[in-house]
Amino acid sequence: MNQVLIVLIAANVLISMKGFKDYSFLNRYKFQIGKIRNGEKERMLTSGFLHVDWMHLGFNMYALYLFGDIVANNLGTASFLAIYIGSLLAGSLYSLTYHKNEMNYSAVGASGAVSGIVYSSILIYPNMSLMLFPLPIPIPAYIFGVGYLVYSIYGMKKQLGNVGHSAHLGGAIGGFVITLVLFPQIFSMNQTMVLLLSVPIVLLLLFGKKLKNL
Repeated sequence: MNQVLIVLIAANVLISMKGFKDYSFLNRYKFQIGKIRNGEKERMLTSGFLHVDWMHLGFNMYALYLFGDIVANNLGTASFLAIYIGSLLAGSLYSLTYHKNEMNYSAVGASGAVSGIVYSSILIYPNMSLMLFPLPIPIPAYIFGVGYLVYSIYGMKKQLGNVGHSAHLGGAIGGFVITLVLFPQIFSMNQTMVLLLSVPIVLLLLFGKKLKNL
């Protein structure tokens, strides 16, 4: 595994464990609209290293483990870190925009950062096969990518659990854009797949505000 990837996983585990045991620590650094709008902008970053429980943490770290090396090994460590942090902040920014009038809205998790890494890896290998529990058959990565966004939209609409579903979407957008900015040759290599993966993102940006009225 890439050393930076190991450090990120370790940081998520250790900081999340601190939050499991110390609610005041979790409350101080989690994503919360009211606190952020009152000037505590660091929450947009720190919330990405906190999780609500071991299952939430395990799922995000397993996804990061699976896809992180793909990005780091193909694009380089510096680009991997830029995509990870950039996607985390993009997820927080999208959440802040979508929930801007919900002063008590709060969430935690590395979902935004991980979503960006997942989308970046799919841009690199759109036809790779993924075996996802409980499905017994492999599915193409680009189908997983689109499905992941659809589920995140549903989770954001229903506000399922204390998890940043809107951060999934913002993170995926961040990973998609940052990867193409850093490596525009990906577009010339996989034009059709890039355009396909961009469809749900474009539709979300155009019609995302109408989700709350559905």
